[in-house]
Amino acid sequence: MRQLLALALLSAHALPLHAAAPLETVAAFHQAMADGKADQASALLAPEIQIYESGYVERSRNEYASHHLPADIAFAKGTSSKVLKQSECMAGELAVVMQESETSGTYKGAKVHMFGTETAVLERRGEQWIITHLHWSSRKAK
Repeated sequence: MRQLLALALLSAHALPLHAAAPLETVAAFHQAMADGKADQASALLAPEIQIYESGYVERSRNEYASHHLPADIAFAKGTSSKVLKQSECMAGELAVVMQESETSGTYKGAKVHMFGTETAVLERRGEQWIITHLHWSSRKAK
C-alpha cells in the first residue's frame, strides 16, 4: 500500500508542466502566478512572447521575468480572480483564448476590485501549447 501511495505521489509531481489544451495552459499560467511559482509561469511563455498591457509592450519572456512578473505574482497572490466568460478558438497549430474576469482582494495595502479582459494567443509546439502573446486590459469596478 505504501508503495502504491508513493508511486501516486511521484506521478503527480511528474505531470507535464504544459497542458494538453490551450484553455488548460492559460489556466496553468494563472495558477502558477497565484501560487508564486515564477519558473512554472515563465515556462508556459514562449521566449519570443509579446505582452501588451496599458499601452506598454514587453517583447520577450526574459524582459517580462525581469520587470513585471514579480509584481504580477504579488498581485495574483494577494487577490482572487474568477473567470466570468471565456472562449477558445483553434485553427491548426494556433489558438486564441479570450477571458473576462473579476478580481478582488488587497495589493500593496489597497483594496482591489476590478474587471479584466485577456486575449492569449498560443502555438502548439509538439504535444504542448505555449503562450506567444498576451493582451491585458482592466478597469475598476464601479
